[in-house]
Amino acid sequence: MLLPKVKTSSENGVKVLAVRGEFTGGDETDELRNALAAEAEGGTTGLLVDLENATYLNSTALGVLIAAHTNFSKRGATLGLCNVSKNIENLFVITKLVLVFKVYGSREDGIAALGQGG
Repeated sequence: MLLPKVKTSSENGVKVLAVRGEFTGGDETDELRNALAAEAEGGTTGLLVDLENATYLNSTALGVLIAAHTNFSKRGATLGLCNVSKNIENLFVITKLVLVFKVYGSREDGIAALGQGG
């Protein structure tokens, strides 16, 4: 089993956090929280979280994403999601978080949208 990881990169002026693995409220979720906080504190105005290789998010991980979204929104910044798997998408639909987050079908779509201000 691969250990969950968070990798930060910049593409066309947009910060991207690529996450991989299961996020069950342990060290991996702390790693996600810290990466999101670092981008917020660094003044990032557009952040895309790429969930292509994320296999599971529990309620703690969802809470981390919600808190980051709130933090970004309060600063007039945008946090978007892309490459959301069907299982994780179902979770966002059930919890009605699809109404809160900007969700893009691909990394390219998210980068294009966030690069134009959201």
